Amino acid sequence: MVHLKTAPHIDAMREAGRVVAQAHVAVREAAAVGVSLRALDVIAHDVLRAAGASSPFLNYRPAFAATPFPAVLCTSVNDAIVHGIPTDYRLRDGDLLSADFGAVLNGWAGDAAISFTVGKARPADTRLIDTAYAALDAGIAAAVPGNRIGDIAHAIGRVCRGAGYGIPAGFGGHGIGRAMHEDPAVPNEGRPGRGMQLRPGMVIAIEPMLIASGKDAYYEAEDGWTLCTSDGSRAAHAEHTVAVTEDGPRILTAI
Repeated sequence: MVHLKTAPHIDAMREAGRVVAQAHVAVREAAAVGVSLRALDVIAHDVLRAAGASSPFLNYRPAFAATPFPAVLCTSVNDAIVHGIPTDYRLRDGDLLSADFGAVLNGWAGDAAISFTVGKARPADTRLIDTAYAALDAGIAAAVPGNRIGDIAHAIGRVCRGAGYGIPAGFGGHGIGRAMHEDPAVPNEGRPGRGMQLRPGMVIAIEPMLIASGKDAYYEAEDGWTLCTSDGSRAAHAEHTVAVTEDGPRILTAI
């Protein structure tokens, strides 16, 4: 069931989204060569505490997971696509880091992800990351009343496939509100004009995931959470929480 949000609800979600954006700024500023992933998780946790917010990630255990997620921040490095667990791994020059973070404030959730290079970037990684954000922008632009979920999926997929990148099947965006994951599912590839019609008050997380090699295959790491590219190629992930309004898409997780 899709829960439509009122204007005050969306304003409240914007405040949760602002916490998410602040955490991303703090994590990106701290992510330097030699810094551990676990240290980044501590920084993100500090942002939550300062805002009086809680984490929808910490101890989250969906049906597919053997264990609850042990952190407030997902840190996916290089060939990790999503759901990376922060460890004592220390960032190296040229690492591609995707950081996914959520916050719950006054009962409303926000969720977003960023990807960036630590230290000196490889040109191929820069192109991959730029394309992830271009796909996100295309998906957001399609999130208008009267369009359908398939229009968002098609817009994302066209950018990703047009650049020659793979898309991991079965993973994509989702509705969001009182819970981090609500209906509807928002795929990263699909046919235009198909699926649920978008209505004002719908709030969705749009999140392209790209695989550099152009192949779609992935596997689950031994930790039971991290999804990695099957061929070892690099991946990027970008996400915003977006409200569908009469005035167009409203990004709730921007700074």
